[in-house]
Amino acid sequence: MAVYTDITDAELEAFLAAYDLGAPVSFKGIAEGVENSNFLLETERGRYILTVFEKRVKADDLPYFLGLMRHLADRGFPSATPVKDRKGRDLQTLRAKPAAIVEFLPGLSVRKPSVAHCRAAGEGLARLHLASEGFSGRRGNDLGQPHWAAVFAPLRKQAEALKPGLSATIEKDLASFALSWPRGLPTGAIHADFFPDNVFFHGDQFAGAIDFYFACDDALAYDIAVTLNAWCFEADGMFNATAARAMIAGYETLRPLSPAEKAALPLLAHGAAMRFFLTRLHDWDATPKDALVRPKDPMEYERKLAVHREGLHLFSERA
Repeated sequence: MAVYTDITDAELEAFLAAYDLGAPVSFKGIAEGVENSNFLLETERGRYILTVFEKRVKADDLPYFLGLMRHLADRGFPSATPVKDRKGRDLQTLRAKPAAIVEFLPGLSVRKPSVAHCRAAGEGLARLHLASEGFSGRRGNDLGQPHWAAVFAPLRKQAEALKPGLSATIEKDLASFALSWPRGLPTGAIHADFFPDNVFFHGDQFAGAIDFYFACDDALAYDIAVTLNAWCFEADGMFNATAARAMIAGYETLRPLSPAEKAALPLLAHGAAMRFFLTRLHDWDATPKDALVRPKDPMEYERKLAVHREGLHLFSERA
């Protein structure tokens, strides 16, 4: 369970006193997610999600995240809207950590997405990108390509312990990215963590997205690349080109990709796999022993990196 901070009944009541939500009816931790402490909160006024932001999330970034969520909701995109307290604030403090309440977003995530789900997710991501236009907030991608070498530097021994020779392979990838990372692509606010557990459906229809706490400004095609990696690989590590094509087709029903974006997608997907390999590698030994959460296996993304080194052919008959 992704709960690092336990909240007592008295603490919850004191926290809710700042809001006009009525008395709590039920309160329980949510199993999904690994970055923050999340709780399903039901009060006399309705259902909400309470999030306590843990150490990886910088307090200075929270106005960007919450502001983007509100901007998207105002533009008609189905995302959880932050709830303001009686003084008009999106943020409070709980256990000396930043905390926020957002409206409960109905829908179901899928553990084994079908091709139809992938197509709908692609369309939903395009909806998000279009709805984010005009958002005034700015936040650089602090887990983007310029930062990967520094993230990996203290993790070489961990990589080598997982697989002999892996450290040198990762170093070679990083050097290649530094030389050839795509530039000049269309940019905007991206989700950056558009994984199946953060996307909701009604049947096979897109119903909304949650967990914007990695959102940032970056290439829109990089967001597609993150999503391809998250949705279009089978459990055995094989790339599902049919699902990938469906996802891109769904995206392009609303926002057609430029030739430059299409050409960049294989390299962007390779890099996006590196980003998640590195953060999982960091978390593999760094997750607190008393946290009710199991860190995700970095080797899942090492296998995806190996596929990307062979090259993805997304727009040809070889796909």
